[in-house]
Amino acid sequence: MKLEVKVIEIKGSCPVHDVGDKFDLIEGYRLQHPEGKPICMHALASLMPFYNALAKGVKPEKMGLAGKESGKLHFQCMDPVQYTDGGTAIFQVKKILD
Repeated sequence: MKLEVKVIEIKGSCPVHDVGDKFDLIEGYRLQHPEGKPICMHALASLMPFYNALAKGVKPEKMGLAGKESGKLHFQCMDPVQYTDGGTAIFQVKKILD
């Protein structure tokens, strides 16, 4: 099982990620960033409730997280940008078939 996680939008200024950054979650427990860049813990905490369901074949539409793009889950990090002057990153996750 491999999930590709991609940053598709940032509200404010994220100190870790840029739009277009990608990382992979492999076999449910190994994180891999192709360029060796850091991965934000806020993003991982937001992803945790969903990754196992995706890996087991639950469709993002069934979880109410697919939006316009069928088969791709969307979530955002926990930084409340309007109060912290930080940045909220919005991610798209898709399952990669090996």
